[in-house]
Amino acid sequence: MKYLNEFRDGEIAQRMAREIHALTTRPWKIMEVCGGQTHSIIKNGIDQMLPTQVEMIHGPGCPVCVTPLELIDKALAIAAQPGVIFCSFGDMLRVPGSEADLFQVKGRGGDVRVVYSPLDAVDLAVKNPQKQVVFFGVGFETTAPANAMSVNVAKRRGLKNFSLLVSHVLVPPAIEAIMTAQENQVQAFLLAGHVCSVMGYWEYPPLAEKFRIPLVVTGFEPLDLLDGIRRAVVQLQAGRHEVENAYSRVVTREGNRAAQELLAEVFEVMDRAWRGIGVIPRSGWRLSPAYREFDAEERFQVSGIRTHESQLCRSGDVLRGAIKPAQCAAFGKECTPRHPLGATMVSSEGACAAYYNYGRFLPEGGRLAS
Repeated sequence: MKYLNEFRDGEIAQRMAREIHALTTRPWKIMEVCGGQTHSIIKNGIDQMLPTQVEMIHGPGCPVCVTPLELIDKALAIAAQPGVIFCSFGDMLRVPGSEADLFQVKGRGGDVRVVYSPLDAVDLAVKNPQKQVVFFGVGFETTAPANAMSVNVAKRRGLKNFSLLVSHVLVPPAIEAIMTAQENQVQAFLLAGHVCSVMGYWEYPPLAEKFRIPLVVTGFEPLDLLDGIRRAVVQLQAGRHEVENAYSRVVTREGNRAAQELLAEVFEVMDRAWRGIGVIPRSGWRLSPAYREFDAEERFQVSGIRTHESQLCRSGDVLRGAIKPAQCAAFGKECTPRHPLGATMVSSEGACAAYYNYGRFLPEGGRLAS
């Protein structure tokens, strides 16, 4: 635990918060990209330690939350087919589609299984040659290498009964979409450290220059986040717009080149729909032509899917950073973790789930009333 505790020291956290207070002379809006960072900020009360001029805006950095409803419904359609073993990480099973979720498909007799690695799904395909095994590959750049490896291994083994339902999204195009949105108020970003551990941060300087915004690679522990916020405020106060690495114990500028090479082989860039946001150009991956035979959408020909979102749920506005979760009228009432209306409440990284689980039921800029 010592390697965690050194990044959770309360006295150091208070000192860093006082430094941010002393630095801040103007209002600033900073977006953390990652849902894991959102949970850490809310759980540890980091946003409540900041000066009132510094507002944290929660970004669309939860991959479960931004998986489009149409793809969830396609997953449900595939999982319900006879002869299919549908595999996913556990956080996808309760994400609501138009009419049901994967747990309900399982309850109706579908063979839906939780796995801990996409390679577990490959092993299932080897052990069950009479079945079609599908893995739901969801995530940002962080989880993509393992999913790419599963398809690579399946191809090398000559498996004909393994496929991947792909829902991978990319961070840099999402930042561009946020910055060009008409309602945008974001002035700086905390970049997700685990994404940058794979991809590095060499892609981000053009974004910093184009939009004149600070971009700070940041970890997930309380001191990581306070340091990232402090660095962002220092840049904002000085009128600078640079990419800084505040997570150097994990992240390098170049990232993991071997992983990047595998991703370039297995995937190709495409326009991708984000739930609650819409289509962002060149913001996702699909299987490249060399691996297209493992594409579950093509293998199972799931088309003609008609979707409809809850009329009460404003998760799209939460994902865009337009509102805080407690500003949705359904929050904590019709919508709870036990009965979620939207993915931001059901996901373990969703902003709504964070606000609910840590008692944030008031909308005043994310701060509890005193």
